[in-house]
Amino acid sequence: MMMKSAIVALVALAATAAGQADAAPGYGRTALQADLDTIRAAGTLGVQARVVSPRGDLAAAAGTAVRGRNVPIPTDAHFRMGSNTKTFVAAVILQLEAEGRLSLGDSVERWLPGQVRGNGNDGNAITVRHLLQHTSGLHDSVGDIEMKMRTERGYRAYRFLRVSPRKLVALSVGHRPLFAPGARWSYSNINYVLAGQIIERATGNSWRKEVKRRIITPLGLRNTTLPGDSPRLPKPHAQSYTDDAKTARPFRATELSLGWAGPAGEAITTTADLSRFWRGLLGGRLLSPGQLKKMTTTVPVGAPGREFGLGMAKQKLSCGITAWSHPGGTPGFITDNATTEDGRTTVIVSRTTYPGTPEQSKATARLIDNALCGN
Repeated sequence: MMMKSAIVALVALAATAAGQADAAPGYGRTALQADLDTIRAAGTLGVQARVVSPRGDLAAAAGTAVRGRNVPIPTDAHFRMGSNTKTFVAAVILQLEAEGRLSLGDSVERWLPGQVRGNGNDGNAITVRHLLQHTSGLHDSVGDIEMKMRTERGYRAYRFLRVSPRKLVALSVGHRPLFAPGARWSYSNINYVLAGQIIERATGNSWRKEVKRRIITPLGLRNTTLPGDSPRLPKPHAQSYTDDAKTARPFRATELSLGWAGPAGEAITTTADLSRFWRGLLGGRLLSPGQLKKMTTTVPVGAPGREFGLGMAKQKLSCGITAWSHPGGTPGFITDNATTEDGRTTVIVSRTTYPGTPEQSKATARLIDNALCGN
């Protein structure tokens, strides 16, 4: 998952990266470790990163896997990818359109009759494209729950939550829309809760089965899982923490069920697997050129230097190249990434302190900019 404020905050990251001097040619292990040490010094408890390019595969980490102890973070540690899950789901929708099983122009009402209706919400006016591009105007009930988990008390109350997709949609529809469909952009996790249901209606299978069959298995993502309601992370993994919104003290947030959020942010992965996914996606292994063009057709997000396509965001780096990404945030983890347009070079960064600080985010943006521009 990732709240709207966190997505919009990436504008600041892009601006920070744009202000950096071009990285020296040949970004290597020493530079990667130095950038990770800077992120650690900015206050995160732990961070790992991987840079994959035609020049090779670099992986490193900084900080500790357990608060209060000196435990190195494995560079193959599993983590919750959060809203990177949305990019997987968007790719499946585009595959289904290519097969003629649905259209981006289909209304939500066509596939999920009666679910989006009332209080000014109208599923007839919201299309599948609106969902994937966050231009539906729907209130984010998932984000509401996420906010409640920003304190230790709230986390303990909601960490094993069970709630159906229909109930989450009903909670969203209980609010008036933020704007008319297509009029503006506003990040809402509920868009992908609906998209997951549409996949199920179009295929007769669960959205998890379709993601596994169409993406995880073909790309050989052996360490990427869709755990449903299971709260445990596979080994190896670092412990993860959330800074309490009231006390600012970190509390452990490693054990967590996100099956209720499902296609909006459930998946678990490693830096190697997530890198392989992004390189496969932008490298043309999952979508035809025409479908990938649709996925990378963007709308402005209401802030300079940032645009959003279907399940991915576009940004310009300091060296002038274009990169594509989708951040992710869950209690305990922050995931940042970026991949060049040709899919040849990618950077994955996973932090174990949520939601992080502006200083940590700026240091992460510098790492991404240095790595992509340096390779």
